[in-house]
Amino acid sequence: MIETKIRKVGNSAVMTLTAEMLAILDAKEGDTLFVVRGDDGSLKVLAHDPTLADALAAAEVVMDENRDLLQALA
Repeated sequence: MIETKIRKVGNSAVMTLTAEMLAILDAKEGDTLFVVRGDDGSLKVLAHDPTLADALAAAEVVMDENRDLLQALA
């Protein structure tokens, strides 16, 4: 487990990513990251993946088009 702090910068709360975290993510300053919420309420940080971005965009469209049906199934 890697520990980090949340700090205030202007009107935002910022989490600093250490060099170790960036290495694990294979990311660098300026890269895009995705934060995905798990079913258990956890958050997962993922490096930018164009395939994932396309899949998430498609899922958003499907969920928007079928909101009532998905609500009934929930």
